[in-house]
Amino acid sequence: MQWADFLANEAATHSLSPEQTAAFVERLKTENSGKSEAKLASELNIGAAAFKKRMAEVYDKFAKSYPELATSNSRGKLEKLRACLTNKYNGGQDAHPTIKEIHQNIPPAVPFDKFVGREAELEKLHKQLQTSRQVAIVAVAGMGGVGKTELATQYAKQHLQKYQGGVCWLSAQGIDVGSQILIFAELKFKLIAPDDWELADRLRYCWQNWQQGEVLLVFDNVTEYKKQVQPYLPPESPRFKVLLTTREKFDRTLPQLPLGVLKPLAAMKLLKLPVDRERLKSEPWVAREICKFLGYLPLALELVGRYLDTMPDLSLETLLKRLEKKRLQHEAIAKANSLMRYEYGVAEAFALSWEQLDENAQRLGCWLSLYALADIPFSVEAIEDDNEQELWEKAIAQLRKLHLIQWQSKGIYRLHPLIRQFFQMKLDESSEADEVKTNFTAQMVEVVKQIPQQPNREDIFNLTPHIPHLAEVATHLSQYLSDEDLVWPFTGLGSLYKGQGLYQQAEPWYKLCVEVAENRLGLEHPDVAASLNNLALLYESTGRYSEAEPLLEQALELRKCLLGNNHPDVAASLNNLAGFYVSTGHYSEAEPLHQQALELRK
Repeated sequence: MQWADFLANEAATHSLSPEQTAAFVERLKTENSGKSEAKLASELNIGAAAFKKRMAEVYDKFAKSYPELATSNSRGKLEKLRACLTNKYNGGQDAHPTIKEIHQNIPPAVPFDKFVGREAELEKLHKQLQTSRQVAIVAVAGMGGVGKTELATQYAKQHLQKYQGGVCWLSAQGIDVGSQILIFAELKFKLIAPDDWELADRLRYCWQNWQQGEVLLVFDNVTEYKKQVQPYLPPESPRFKVLLTTREKFDRTLPQLPLGVLKPLAAMKLLKLPVDRERLKSEPWVAREICKFLGYLPLALELVGRYLDTMPDLSLETLLKRLEKKRLQHEAIAKANSLMRYEYGVAEAFALSWEQLDENAQRLGCWLSLYALADIPFSVEAIEDDNEQELWEKAIAQLRKLHLIQWQSKGIYRLHPLIRQFFQMKLDESSEADEVKTNFTAQMVEVVKQIPQQPNREDIFNLTPHIPHLAEVATHLSQYLSDEDLVWPFTGLGSLYKGQGLYQQAEPWYKLCVEVAENRLGLEHPDVAASLNNLALLYESTGRYSEAEPLLEQALELRKCLLGNNHPDVAASLNNLAGFYVSTGHYSEAEPLHQQALELRK
C-alpha cells in the first residue's frame, strides 16, 4: 500500500476532520519532510497559524495511541509521530493491526490530497452507512463525470480500518455479480462451496462463513438494481454495509446521496492540480470562466487540466475561445486521458445515458436544449390529449432518473451546460433539426405575443421567467423565425424591459430589431417602420429627442409609402409624432398632426 493511502487510513482511524486530514497528510508526505509549515500552509491555501493549529489538534488525537507525543515539543512531536507511523507502516511489533490484514479488492484511487471538493459528501456518506439499519444501501447517484466511482473508492480506502470483515468491490457491468462474490470469498477467505450447489446456496454458504467484522460491499455502476444487486445481497445483519454507485435515481425507499458538480472554489482547485499555479494566476478571470463553461464537472475539469499540462505555451484565453467554438468536440474534453482511470471523454460519458433513453425522452432532451442556460418553464399540464401528456411525463421522468435534467420546482427544470451542449449536438446530427428549431421558435413567438405594449406589474412577473429564452431565440435562432414572426421576440423583450423602466436593457433589443428586420425584409417593409417607431418612442421616453425625431418621421413616411395615406398605422405614426412635439413644447406643430390622425381614424 502507498504511504499516502496509509496516512489517509490513519487519519480516518483517528477520526480527523477533513481539514485536519489535509494538514496531516501534507505534513507527513515523504517529499515534504524538508519543507516549512509556512510553505505547506501556502500549498493548502491557508494561513500558517491555521496550519499550526490543525497540526496541534492532530497531535492531540494521535497522543491517545502514542502517549509519548504529549511530552514533546512541536518539532519533536512531528519526528516521533513520523517514527511511530513508519514503524506501523512497516509492520513493526508495536503496530496496531494494519491494512494488510484487511481483505479488499478496491481499485486504484487518486491520492487523498488530490481528491478535492468532496469532504462534506464523504462525511455524509459515512454517517448514512453507519446509521442505516440492517443492510444499508446508499446510492451515490448523479450524471456521468461527477465522480461517483471515485467518491466510493476514496470512502472505501479512507475507512478501510472500520471494515475488518473486508471490502468487496463488485462491478455491476462485469461478469455475473454472484460469481464475483464467490471468487472474492475463495481468494481472500478460502471459502469454497460445492460446485453442484445452486448459486443462491453457494452465496449463502459464503455469507454464513464470512470473516468476522463489519463488511463493505460496493456495487459499482448499477443500471438495473433488481437484476444486478437484489439477488446478491447478504443476509440482513448490521455488519453488512452496501454501497451503490449509479446514474439512476431510485425512489425514497432507498437511502441516497445525490452527487452534483463541484462548488466553484473546489473546481478551481481541481483545475490547479495538474497545471502550474503561476500559469493560472496570470489569467485568473479566464480560469474562472473555463470552470464556469465546463459547468464545474469534475471529469471535464480534470481532462482540461491535463490537456493544459501538455500544452505549456497555450494561453487560457485561447483555450476558452476554442472550447466555446468546438464545445464537446474539442480534443481537450472529447477523449479520455490515458493516465486517468476513467475511460471516457465527456461526450462519451453522456452517451452512455443517452443510449438508455427512449425516442420520446431523446426528443424532449433535444427540445429542452434550445432553451437558454437558465431555469426552463416547462409544463405538460396544458396538453389536452391525456395520452400525449402521459408520454411527455414519462419522458421527463426518464431524463430525471438519469440526472440529465434537474428539477428546480413545479414546472421548472434546468440543464447542465455540457449536457445542453450534448443534446444540441444530438439534435444537429438528426434530420429533424431544422423542423424542431422552427417549431420551437414558433412556440416562443406565441409566448411573446402575450406581452402587451405597456405591460403592468402582473404581466412582468408572469413573463420574466421567459426573458432568457426569448433572448436565446432572438440571438441564436432568429433564422428559424418566419418573416411574419421575425420582429416579435425583439419587440417583446424591449417592451418587457421598457415596462420596468429599464431603458438601457431595452435599447439593444429595439436597435437589433431594426437591424435584423432591414437585413431580412429590406428597407421598405411595414415591420421595419414599426421597429423604427418603437426605437423612437424609447428615445423619447429617455429625453433623447434629437435621436427620436428623425426616426418618427422616417417611420411615418415609410408607412405612407407602403400602406397609403388612409391606414390605421399611418394614423398611429401621426399621433406618435404629434405626441413627440407636445413633449418638446412644439404645440403649433403637434396640433395639425393630432387633427389629421383624428380625421383618419374617424
